[in-house]
Amino acid sequence: MKLYDFPGAPNPRRVRMFLAEKDVSVELVNVDLAGGEHRSAEFLKKNPSAKIPVLELDDGTCIAESVAICRYIEAEHPLPNLFGATAVELGLVEMGNRHIELELLSQIGISWVNGPIVARMAAGRFSQIPEAKVQSDERVRSYYARLNKELEATQYVAASRFSIADITALIAIDFASAMVDLKPEPELAALWRWHKLVSSRPSAQA
Repeated sequence: MKLYDFPGAPNPRRVRMFLAEKDVSVELVNVDLAGGEHRSAEFLKKNPSAKIPVLELDDGTCIAESVAICRYIEAEHPLPNLFGATAVELGLVEMGNRHIELELLSQIGISWVNGPIVARMAAGRFSQIPEAKVQSDERVRSYYARLNKELEATQYVAASRFSIADITALIAIDFASAMVDLKPEPELAALWRWHKLVSSRPSAQA
């Protein structure tokens, strides 16, 4: 199997971390995003959406979207379970993961697209919206506060154990901290306790 990847991007890291938790090895293929390789005719055959990551199976089948890739890996390698083993866990993990994707990761993405790093990388290629960044920054910080409150009562983001929801939260927060200047406030003690716990897992280095 091959994973089309790009260092520093959050969603490929989500898949790499998931694979590491499963102890599954794949060939990593770096995609030159700056050079537009993801928009080449060859890559568009693998993913018409022109996004990474993409998992290419040995028979040539290509699976795009990070959660879809993780679901495939979970089906092929059920243990350790990361999506939920019972009906209740399945619901809680799906809910937690979707909340983070829709209410945190998406807002981090808006702040990234309208922020200074993208302005330098893509100068003149599209118009940024400063007001959108102000609003998304506020929503990110609000979600941090909400997550901190939730983590005061539980060790992990969803259910009672480590799951893909924790992976999604970690890759989102780490990307926001490193690349978007949206590091959680120091006083969010429960959030930082969780961050230290999850970051200590070997998979976090993947």
